[in-house]
Amino acid sequence: MAPINRTAKYRIGQVVKHRHFPFRGVIFDVDATFSNTEEWWESIPEDIRPSRDQPFYHLLAENEETEYIAYVSEQNLLPDESGDPVRHPQIGDFFDGFEDDSGTYRLRARHTH
Repeated sequence: MAPINRTAKYRIGQVVKHRHFPFRGVIFDVDATFSNTEEWWESIPEDIRPSRDQPFYHLLAENEETEYIAYVSEQNLLPDESGDPVRHPQIGDFFDGFEDDSGTYRLRARHTH
């Protein structure tokens, strides 16, 4: 059986927003398919539960009130065209700068421990 080609539509460092909920964030990791807990999966209302067989994105997310980590399916993301940086306090853990012209973050060089 041939492997399924799962190409992520969005990239690490890109700022995106949720299609249905009022939050946005910067992508810091991508899973080729759903890779979270069954409990998390079951917590999504069935009528809006996305397919597991698509990329899922880890976001440093923000809304009007707070900053947090979000895990979102590709079908529920849209590019954020605002050009504004994300205010999440962990930005510096993953990225070393914001590119104003492209609205994306530069990934920090990995350090080995």
